[in-house]
Amino acid sequence: MYCLILKTQLAPGSFDKFMEAMRVNAAASVQHEPDCLVFDVQDLNDPDLVYLYELYRDEAAFAHHKTTEHYLQSRPLVGEFIVKQEAMKGHMVCGNSKR
Repeated sequence: MYCLILKTQLAPGSFDKFMEAMRVNAAASVQHEPDCLVFDVQDLNDPDLVYLYELYRDEAAFAHHKTTEHYLQSRPLVGEFIVKQEAMKGHMVCGNSKR
């Protein structure tokens, strides 16, 4: 499985507007893409910093994700609030979940 963790620094005070658009993309990704297994958004008590955790069956599934209508529609909506984004990418070597 292909995993992404995106550390996303937001413009000050933009969390609510960012999340309004990101919730739609994250939910649609899991609901409409059979190979998008997880799309979580987390914060760590810093309103201007969020982490996106995405898990796909493989890299081809992630490539497909970037062509979907919900992804393409979300980019201009969330992009204006992102100051900086760092990506950690890799393959899951051990997964444990009760989901």
